[in-house]
Amino acid sequence: MGRRKGYAAGARPPADTVDSRATDRTGLRAAGPMRTCIGCRRTDSWLVLVRVVAQRQATDDTVSILPDPRHRLPGRGAWLHPVSVCFEQAVRRKAFGRALRLQAPVETSAVAAYLLRQHQHEPTSETTQTQGGLPADEHPMSTQQ
Repeated sequence: MGRRKGYAAGARPPADTVDSRATDRTGLRAAGPMRTCIGCRRTDSWLVLVRVVAQRQATDDTVSILPDPRHRLPGRGAWLHPVSVCFEQAVRRKAFGRALRLQAPVETSAVAAYLLRQHQHEPTSETTQTQGGLPADEHPMSTQQ
């Protein structure tokens, strides 16, 4: 076993600090694989991030960047927090092309539209009301969200 990055041989991080490589953004131990957002460069659980992949257009030399929320599309992927700040940083720094190892110009409108749809569908602080007037989440067997 090699030594851990960032610490001298035999040294450990101070007890009151959280090792960001082993925890998610809540400070708890990550449940699954950790990925790095190409916008803000912070690591987070892959469950929180949106995967994006490149798809070459047949008509010209541009490459479309597509969201892959189900993590099933083929090809090299990059990871992004589903917030506009990270998306704008990634576009400004041209991180999509670097992360996906692309030489051609990239088209990110599909990712922007996906993030806009996600933002519009975010649950608000108000509870959802059913036809009966009760909050949908009040009944444990409710199928409404």
